[in-house]
Amino acid sequence: MDPNFDAYRLNDTHDAVREAVRDLAEKEIAPFAADVDERERYPSEARDALNRSGFNAVHVPEIYGGQGADSVTTCIVIEEVARVCASSSLIPAVNKLGTMPILLSGSEDLKKLVLPSLASGEATASYALSEREAGSDTAAMRTRAHLDGDHWVLNGTKTWITNAGESTWYTVMAVTDPDAAKPANGISAFVVRADDPGFEVGSKERKLGIKGSPTREIHLVNCTIPANRIIGEPGSGLRTALATLDHTRPTIGAQAVGIAQGALDASLDYVRERRQFGRAIADNQAVQFMLADMAMKIEAARHMVYVAAARAERSEPNLGFITAAAKCFASDVAMEVTTDAVQLFGGAGYTRDFPVERMMRDAKITQIYEGTNQIQRIVMSRALLRG
Repeated sequence: MDPNFDAYRLNDTHDAVREAVRDLAEKEIAPFAADVDERERYPSEARDALNRSGFNAVHVPEIYGGQGADSVTTCIVIEEVARVCASSSLIPAVNKLGTMPILLSGSEDLKKLVLPSLASGEATASYALSEREAGSDTAAMRTRAHLDGDHWVLNGTKTWITNAGESTWYTVMAVTDPDAAKPANGISAFVVRADDPGFEVGSKERKLGIKGSPTREIHLVNCTIPANRIIGEPGSGLRTALATLDHTRPTIGAQAVGIAQGALDASLDYVRERRQFGRAIADNQAVQFMLADMAMKIEAARHMVYVAAARAERSEPNLGFITAAAKCFASDVAMEVTTDAVQLFGGAGYTRDFPVERMMRDAKITQIYEGTNQIQRIVMSRALLRG
């Protein structure tokens, strides 16, 4: 073998970040995960721990007070937090989602307005694209914005907004040109602050999983914001939104990998201790094969996520296929692995006394949000057919 061959591997910084986040997650987040889920409450302990350690928004560039971490590092942070609490992992994940449009297309003044507050932990961000009748069909949105002097006025309702009511900043997509020849070209992106006049938060959704992360509607009722809070040029909002997803789909893949890894870790501990017919169930080949398949799929998903994140970090062209594939594959693996984990626990896995039933419930959403896996397959197939 060539002694100068540089094998594909994470660097020492990535390894150090993983070790630090894992230690923090196990000591300061994991002890509260079951209670967060049971009481459906925001994981304030995780928020505070992430803020103190600087892991709440590692993606923010250094010039705005952040750490300037690369995309793979951000995925590692999300993965390690999700390993113990999926709800808590949405704090760093949605901070990136909510601010990625600003990083990609926002003015320098807008970046200086929003990003330092995330880096310091003073604020969090959310992302508001979906509506009741405009989920996968984003161009069908009905929220409107019009320029009135030196202010934009927004009207409409956005749905499925992660961490709504907790966040300070919201990236909101709205139609500014309803007569555009192509509806997609009539959509613009804006930054709305929670204390802007006309901004209202709706009731919390009652969900299957990630119960510690509140999901609410936001209502914009003549919501008035300064004119310089538009992200990019009018009509560029949907293009920015789609570019954002190329950078953030790997973070959902990372969340899925973390959930799956947590389920595997719990399963390994359980099968070593659980005894039937006079021996540990880990001695059964059927159990061993299940564990091997779980670990194999997790490792494959993890590397696909890291490759997608690294390519997005380099702003490579044609990111659609790899980022969609990473999110799709990792979330399918998470659902499969957590379901197998419940099976390995037997009846105990079906109870809330053990974490795997929570992990199975939490895993499901990773197949749905930031584009359903059916949409991801459409993205992938179109990329293939374009050659």
